[in-house]
Amino acid sequence: MKLAISIAGQTLDSPFDARFGRAASFCLVDTDSGAWTVHANPGLSASGGAGVQAAQFVAGLGAQAVVSGAYGPKAYDTLAAANIQRLLAPGDAACRAADILAAFQAGPLAEADGATHGGHHGG
Repeated sequence: MKLAISIAGQTLDSPFDARFGRAASFCLVDTDSGAWTVHANPGLSASGGAGVQAAQFVAGLGAQAVVSGAYGPKAYDTLAAANIQRLLAPGDAACRAADILAAFQAGPLAEADGATHGGHHGG
């Protein structure tokens, strides 16, 4: 499975970023092989629609699931339309992407059953 994790850096040891649309990067992990790559989030500096841009971007990367801390309504709907699982990171947001991956591999993470906030408009 290809799993995208929202991060604030360039490696698997980078801090987790709880913001989906405004995360600096996404760490794309092949959970079968352990191979990973980091991709800058094109939605980071968008004046609007960051969540949709980020969702379209991770869909284009082939992600089958995303782990983040918050999904706006448009990002949530875009990910859902692409059949990408929307997972919520476990409690401690002050962890690394590697910790999120370990939690994912240890057992099921909670799935977001809808947007976690009302969304943001503008920059």
